[in-house]
Amino acid sequence: MSSELRRVAPLTSGVASNGSAYTVRMKRRAAQQLSVSSVTRRLPGALRAASQAGLGLFLTSAGASHLTVNRLAFQAQVPTWLPLDPDLVVLASGVVEILLGLALLFLWRYRAHVGLVAALFFVAIFPGNINQFVNRIDAFGLNSDTARGVRLLFQPLLVLWALWSTGALRLVRRG
Repeated sequence: MSSELRRVAPLTSGVASNGSAYTVRMKRRAAQQLSVSSVTRRLPGALRAASQAGLGLFLTSAGASHLTVNRLAFQAQVPTWLPLDPDLVVLASGVVEILLGLALLFLWRYRAHVGLVAALFFVAIFPGNINQFVNRIDAFGLNSDTARGVRLLFQPLLVLWALWSTGALRLVRRG
């Protein structure tokens, strides 16, 4: 008997210790519940869930700001080559962000698919960030080339955040 099972034996003392398969399963289950490795296996799942919720809150908040206080600043980011009204683009992207954020917060059953859509959304809006950098548009406190350049570097991190926190990387790997 391993040291882990001996340690757990008092927990299963009410079960016949005749070596039956049931007794062995119960001792193994109790040992797994007490082991450090079981806690470390659950920790990444908890971090992912918290990260997904954080991303959901971030997107919901950003979407709301598209529709209200930062509407003009977001309009300045819309590339001039895009043949759409900048206000329409800002309103539509704000609604999409709110919907994605709420989906990340409440549709856990579809988390991987929502994460994939969120990642694709971050890729789709990347031209706006490039436009802000190339045309030196001051918005959101990004009033230098360095600040705008650093902002560009964070966009891939948002894509990875969406893919990792929702488990969508598994969908991407499966193809």
